[in-house]
Amino acid sequence: MKKVIYKQFGNENVLEIIEDAVPVPEKDQLLIRVKAVSINPLDWKVYGGEMKLMSGSKFPKTIGIDFSGIVESIGGNITRFKSGDAVIGLVDVFKGGALADYVLVKETDLAPKPANISFEQAAALPVTGLSALQIIDELAHIHKGQDVLINGATGGIGVYAIQIAKKRGARVTAVAGTQGTVLAKTWGADQVIDYTKQNILHIDQRFDTVIDLSTKLSFTAAKKLMKKKATFITTLPSPLVLLQSVVNNLFSGKKLKVLILKPTSEKLHTLSALAKQDLKIVLDKTYAFNEIRNAYQEASKGKIVGKSVVVTD
Repeated sequence: MKKVIYKQFGNENVLEIIEDAVPVPEKDQLLIRVKAVSINPLDWKVYGGEMKLMSGSKFPKTIGIDFSGIVESIGGNITRFKSGDAVIGLVDVFKGGALADYVLVKETDLAPKPANISFEQAAALPVTGLSALQIIDELAHIHKGQDVLINGATGGIGVYAIQIAKKRGARVTAVAGTQGTVLAKTWGADQVIDYTKQNILHIDQRFDTVIDLSTKLSFTAAKKLMKKKATFITTLPSPLVLLQSVVNNLFSGKKLKVLILKPTSEKLHTLSALAKQDLKIVLDKTYAFNEIRNAYQEASKGKIVGKSVVVTD
């Protein structure tokens, strides 16, 4: 089978495709024939060496976190899935391994793929969808009547964060580039700010929650946008920001929280159910397996609307 590995930290040029044996599932594992894999910013932070405290420095390493596919075979203890089932899932966010023809997972890593979405759409759902759920429900505790600002609202997480925040009854202000302003409206944003035309730090409105998905808005700068007891959430889990959050949250009413994705089977099933209903999934571009370097090079430029995926077939 084909799989993507890297033997040193660096840019997308360290990625290489190799041939490897198809793994055999143990009693508590399933072998998934991968159909599509999504591209996440965390991928290039990991293979770039920014997250080596979490990922370790032992090589070779594999990449690819969330995927869609078909159950190829199962171990003897598996009860919730069978061969032939279409599924969505994710592997360890710091170890990867989904960018391959086949991947081994546990039952708790999977949920049924909704029949009304494609494999490409399904692959774009787990990491960013779970991130949005965790931000909205666990970090911000967003509820009816709150004012929420989402900066970088048209990226992978933003697509779902807008929709889920609206489902919780919030008033959502989305910040996006010119290309994304209309899209953010279609996803439910009450107000959209085009950052190329207006500096959000100069607006008069104050928010209960400020969610920075661009990693370009600092907590220090965002404070002027926050109500007295408000929450700022960043998706940049650097050691410095983590330390800042601990110190700040001891003394300040304005809280700094960092997203560290904690996937659960329950949340993955919740996402699957939302996609089966009306959750909009936005794909920017699909790539063939042998275009992997180009895929990451383009995605890392930050101009993606929604998600890009690699098709493994």
